[in-house]
Formats: sequence, structure tokens, C-alpha cells
Amino acid sequence: MFVVQSLPVAIIFCIVTMLGWGSWANTQKLAGKDRWPFELYYWDYAIGVMFLGTVFAFTLGSFGSAGTDSISNLQQASAGSIFQALLSGLLFNLSNILLVVAIDAAGMSVAFPVGVGLALVIGTVGSYLQSPKGNPALLFAGVTLIVVAMIMSALAYRQLPRKEGRSGARGLMFAVVAGCLMGLFYPQLTKAISPGFRTGAIQAGYLSPYSALLVFGVGLLVSNVVVNTLFMKVGGWTYSNYVRGSLRLHSLGFLGGIIWMLALSLNVIASGVAGPAISYALGQGATLVAAIWGVFIWREFREAPRGALPLVSLMFLGYTAGLALVGMAIL
Repeated sequence: MFVVQSLPVAIIFCIVTMLGWGSWANTQKLAGKDRWPFELYYWDYAIGVMFLGTVFAFTLGSFGSAGTDSISNLQQASAGSIFQALLSGLLFNLSNILLVVAIDAAGMSVAFPVGVGLALVIGTVGSYLQSPKGNPALLFAGVTLIVVAMIMSALAYRQLPRKEGRSGARGLMFAVVAGCLMGLFYPQLTKAISPGFRTGAIQAGYLSPYSALLVFGVGLLVSNVVVNTLFMKVGGWTYSNYVRGSLRLHSLGFLGGIIWMLALSLNVIASGVAGPAISYALGQGATLVAAIWGVFIWREFREAPRGALPLVSLMFLGYTAGLALVGMAIL
């Protein structure tokens, strides 16, 4: 299997993770919520995640001199490791859908900072306790600055004109649940992966990164049959609506899933060198990338009062300084 042993390469992989996690939602935006609701988009997204996980398992995960191929690794893996990777896919799937519901109910100003902020703190702390690597003072100082930047983002978004039909309390509840679940998926996934996999030695009973990602994709797609079907019924959508979608709409969802899974795969591979906590925290710098898309490309603040601009500036400053500290924590 392919492994990374160079710190600069690991950092580059984390940066690509940040770009991917911060950009995949553009495919949903291009699809258009009115024409192609999230419940229908998400089927193609889940298929894209599973597809790329399968491709990586039988290419990068099966060639090379390090470790064993994915099939052999799966055959020797314990039921516990496989269950952990499956559970990770289920946790992420449910959290991602709940976060979108929260944004729908309360808007980005409440849901995104609360949901992703909780996920960042829980995921980073959980990953560090599981595998303490890097400078903890710099790591958690960086995480704190990123959370402050998210708060600045929330305050700035609150100054945008309010939309009718939104419930702040309901959205906040969904955002809290989504953030807690999202913070648990990454430590759960890395528990299933053999410690020290970057040396090519996979301990008995554990999964390789590529086998774990394949099982993660299975967990996400299978759980989607239950979770997303329920949300489709609530939204009044049927599978016939999904089948009638155009090739362009299906392609956008599929591309979104591939982009997100590519980011996760590179992040997991990089964690062998950088450590899971630092890899995850750097990857969650995706919020900075998403903010750049929102402010400069989609122009989400074009109707905001002038008082929002200093908050936006503080948001970017906090993200930049926080990510710099997290990056320094590796050294």
C-alpha cells in the first residue's frame, strides 16, 4: 500500500483536505436547492464517497511493498475494527444530514459555527487523547482561535437580512447534535486503523487506512438507506423524483462525494506522520475555505451592513492565525 513518511508531504495532504472539505458543498450550491433538494443530492454524494473509497482500496491500498493488500487486510481484521469503521461512516452520515437540517432551520449564522465548532473541539480532543502527538499548547491554542473565528462568523452572519420560516431554537438543537456526532466520527475511524501504519506494519486485527476508508464508505452508504429515506419522506420526496434527475444534477452530487472522500483519504494517510489530532484540526480549516467561497465568490455578504465587515475581517484573521498555530504544533 502507499504510505507517506515525509512531513512536508503530510502537510500538503492536510492542506488539500482543507480545500476539499471547504469546497465540496459548492457542487450542492450549483445544483440549486429549489431544483434539487439536499435529500436527493445526498444519494449521489454517498455513492461518490463509496466509489472513491473502493477505488483507493484496490489501487493505492493494494499496490506497493508496504503492508498487505486490502482484501488480505480485511480478511484478518477483527469484527471490532470493522464495526468501528462502519460506525464512523454512520456517525458522519447522520451528523452531516442533521447539520444541513440545522442550517435550513436556523441559518448559517447559528448552525455552522455551533455544529462545526463542536465537531472541531470534540474531534481534536478525542484524537489527541487517543494518539498524543505534537505540541499540545500550540495545538489547542490554534483550535481556540479557530473557534473564536467561527464565533466572529456567526456574529457577522447574524447581521444579514433574516429569512422567514426559520426557527433558531430548533436549528440550535439540531446543530448541537450534529456537532457532537461529527466530532466522534474521526476518532472512531482512526481507532480501527493500525497504529504506526506509515511504517507498513499493520498489527493483527486492525485495518489499513485504505480498508478502513472502504468500510467507512459502506457504513455511510448503507446507513443512508435508512437515514436519508426518512428525511425524504419528511420532505415529501420519493425515489421517482431522484430517478428523474438530469445527468448534470446526478454528476454534481457524485463529484461532491468524490471531493469530500479524497479529502478524508489524504487526511487519514497524513495522520500517520502528523498525528490524528493535528491532521483533523488542519482539515477543519475547511471553514476558512468555505468562508472565502461564501464571501468572495458567492458574495453572501453583499447585503450586509457595514458593521459586519470588521467581524468578517476578524474571522479571517482568527482562522489564519489558528491554522498557523496548528501547523506549528507538528514541528
